[in-house]
Amino acid sequence: MRIVVTNCNTTQEMTEEIVRGARAAAGPGTTVTGLTPAWGPASAEGWLDSYLSAAAVLDTLRTYDGPPYDAVVMAGFGEHGREGVRELVDVPVVDITEAAAHLACLLGRRYGVVTTLERSCGQIEDSLETAGVARNCAAIVATGLNVLGLGDDERTETAFLAAAERACAAGAEVLVLGCAGMTGLHRAVGEKLGLPVVDGVAAAVKLAESLVVLGLTTSRVGSYAEPLAKRREWGRPAGQELRPGRRV
Repeated sequence: MRIVVTNCNTTQEMTEEIVRGARAAAGPGTTVTGLTPAWGPASAEGWLDSYLSAAAVLDTLRTYDGPPYDAVVMAGFGEHGREGVRELVDVPVVDITEAAAHLACLLGRRYGVVTTLERSCGQIEDSLETAGVARNCAAIVATGLNVLGLGDDERTETAFLAAAERACAAGAEVLVLGCAGMTGLHRAVGEKLGLPVVDGVAAAVKLAESLVVLGLTTSRVGSYAEPLAKRREWGRPAGQELRPGRRV
């Protein structure tokens, strides 16, 4: 079985970290391939980054020319794009936000999400609502760390534990790592907190494996029917000049 894991940003080091976590969770016989978009944001933090990264991930999968794969894991917590990818590919698509929340619901009555910046909380809330698992979410708490700052393990753990206390005070019985860049942190903080901590990358890999083994994939009836046949322009047409505008 081959699972493709898509990073939502262009930072190759983060893709490698995510892939390490995915491989650690994968069962024998499962091969994990990481994909890094060729364009898009260096880190996804906010609505602009999220929509841009969604298009970049779709384009990455659209132009993929590697070995055939059996499932896609989307490793962007709270990011957009999962519905579009489910239309695009003919294999199961598992988003780490959705996967982590579903597993958390099996472990406690209410769960909490500990994420990076405050600006990501609304996005995550909307993603959980769309997935139908927001009702059980007690709190979404930010650590104040940006995505590219998660490489400092000691600082990340300290910030996570402080945010976790707030989530638990709000009623969380289970915690979810609210960023793919936090992959692997659950082992260290779970013991200190004395409650289950769900890693979305690991959860998504195991759910993807289960769907493949069961022979299940995305329904083509209704919402995720194949895209309508029509002309679509991807990127800037050849020879077209960039218009002057705001650079961000």
